[in-house]
Amino acid sequence: MEKQVMVLPGDGVGEEVTREAVNVMKHVAKKFNIEIIEEQHLIGGACLDRHGIPIEDSTIEKCKKADAVFLGAVGGSKWDNNAPELRPEMALLRLRRELGLFTNIRPVRVFNALSHSTSLD
Repeated sequence: MEKQVMVLPGDGVGEEVTREAVNVMKHVAKKFNIEIIEEQHLIGGACLDRHGIPIEDSTIEKCKKADAVFLGAVGGSKWDNNAPELRPEMALLRLRRELGLFTNIRPVRVFNALSHSTSLD
């Protein structure tokens, strides 16, 4: 089985974490006889620095056609003073809009000592 994965490393620690996470993904895929066809594109600050925009149209189109999108963290203080439309985070918002993704689900753990401070049960 073959799967096309768009890898968008992001900025700073996003690049480092994504590189190692992709290695893990490939290792696990190999165990299940899945061939990962990886294609990397710039997003966020890295894309701003190279192309002057947070994400390119071609990257969005390739993400739409891929089986999966592997996204690293974007942003950093280097781009804090950019105009709102030229902030790295705008790439995330556009990618979510274009792919029809509206939630950012993350694991949550409520500590007993803090349970009175949250609406989570």
